[in-house]
Amino acid sequence: MSKKLSFIQPLLKPWQTLTALMVVGVIVLGSGADKSIHRNLFSIQPAYAQRITPSDVWQLVYQQLPDLPRENKYISKENGQVAENNTLVSRVIRYHIYTKGRAPIYRLDWKLTLADYLGANEIMYDTPYPGNDSLRQNPIEGDRKAITRLTRSQRDALVQVLVNIFNPTSQNTQSPSPNTVPSPNTSTTPQPPQRGGAELLK
Repeated sequence: MSKKLSFIQPLLKPWQTLTALMVVGVIVLGSGADKSIHRNLFSIQPAYAQRITPSDVWQLVYQQLPDLPRENKYISKENGQVAENNTLVSRVIRYHIYTKGRAPIYRLDWKLTLADYLGANEIMYDTPYPGNDSLRQNPIEGDRKAITRLTRSQRDALVQVLVNIFNPTSQNTQSPSPNTVPSPNTSTTPQPPQRGGAELLK
């Protein structure tokens, strides 16, 4: 072994040796970085789950938007009774967070989820849909029809309430509605220009 090394070493110039070591280092570090990035992406959701659970959220949504359809007449596979707590909003939330892995604090992500229900974004599949494993009838088609029947203002209100619940600080950053009269304490400092359409949806 020592003879082989003594034979090869003179053939490599110092800069070649350095380059080879750098390439090996990048390969080793790169493989570890991919794993850490992957872990970071999938560790985001548990952080949301610790703050608030979907079972809490759907009840708060219906308190603020009582006119939303509940779609909770499906029969439970487990006990054969009506699963009243398995509501449209609870399934939308579970689909958004757990099935699609979308962040619950951004308006744009919720709009993408509703676009799924409207058939204008990603394809929705029967098997992983919330309720398919616990209800006798898969509620996916009924839920899609229920979301389709909502007016645009109802869908916007649903998105806003969900964002406000998951991210309470967002309520302080929302622009006032056209019918809202500014209070005397409202600052009149000029605001910077709006960036783009996508930013407005957050």
